[in-house]
Amino acid sequence: MVDTPRRLAPLDRVRLAVLAVGVVCVVTGLLPVRAAVGGLERIGPLLVFLVAVIVLAELTKEAGVFDVLAGRLAIIGRGNYAALFVLCAAFAAVITIVLNLDTTAVLLTPVLLALAPRARMGALPLAMTTIWFANTASLLLPVSNLTNLLATGHVALPTREFAVRMWAPQAAAIAVTMLLLWVFYWRRGARGQDRYQPPPPVAVPDPLLFGVAAGACVLFAAAVLAGVEIAVAACGAAVVLIAAFAWRDRAKLTWRLFPWQLVVFVAGLFLVVPTLSLYGLDHLMRAVLGEAGGAAGSYRAAAAGAGLANLVNNLPAYYAGERVIPPGERDRLLALLIGANAGSVITPWASVATLLWFEWCGRRGVRVPIAKFLLTGALLAVAAVGAATAALLLTA
Repeated sequence: MVDTPRRLAPLDRVRLAVLAVGVVCVVTGLLPVRAAVGGLERIGPLLVFLVAVIVLAELTKEAGVFDVLAGRLAIIGRGNYAALFVLCAAFAAVITIVLNLDTTAVLLTPVLLALAPRARMGALPLAMTTIWFANTASLLLPVSNLTNLLATGHVALPTREFAVRMWAPQAAAIAVTMLLLWVFYWRRGARGQDRYQPPPPVAVPDPLLFGVAAGACVLFAAAVLAGVEIAVAACGAAVVLIAAFAWRDRAKLTWRLFPWQLVVFVAGLFLVVPTLSLYGLDHLMRAVLGEAGGAAGSYRAAAAGAGLANLVNNLPAYYAGERVIPPGERDRLLALLIGANAGSVITPWASVATLLWFEWCGRRGVRVPIAKFLLTGALLAVAAVGAATAALLLTA
């Protein structure tokens, strides 16, 4: 792989700073070495999966799969914005569920933004579609969100059982997201047109790479649903696609495919959060989450997950809460997960996906009205988390 050096972005400096603080905690003895090693061993397989699935998604985009599919959506919509809305929502939800929320934020955002001129509409409705579904559609499978992977290990739920338990909350969150997305961003007054002219089909740059990439994604999803270890499934699919690009288009294999920023950030968090937990964070989380079980305890856990996610970030919010909820209290843990995932739609830093999305919008010149983003996000968080938690309890 070859690449040219580039200057660190401000967000990259923050990630490196988090890791540096975590290393200092270990070196100074604030975090015992055994605890640090144990935490990093736990997230090791998760980071392998994260790297592999992002490489898979990046190369799938380079093969033109996302662009072709997005263009096909505009054609299938036949000039009808309601039909296009449903298709874009389904596309974003499926990509999030199968390839995780960071893929939707980083890779699907520019694809849907490219639809804006073709569909004769503003970029904001399409941009909001990606980021809202990146968070609220990340409940169904362990691979959909890194927090889900943590949760499955803590409550001992394999992929199929996890999906069976979370399908109703996921359906409720998607339904609420579609309703509010249409009202606030897609209705006639927000988009500015009645109909659009369907664009011509998007050309496939390399049919062989296109077929291999599409097949690798399908095989990855099938392997995960069949119970194959997620890191193994992701690595297998990524290796197949890397080999295809090495044969057909080696120039695309650069070091920028490696998502070192996420690896650094997650590793740093798993050193910093345990340190804080040893010095009072656990006591604070017990006070926030309470001891009550049942419906009241689950709603409180969901509200705490959403609130903390928007204060700090969804990953440390879930991890800190998980440390003080026993594995046997499955409903409370899953409610905390719902809050941390579906509720992380208010502040720009509530999830890594949202931070990455804001970076992309800035690069593409998409203006995001921050007041509207915060207000509509708060309404979505309350409605989606509430509906998903109710669905979780009703299907218990």
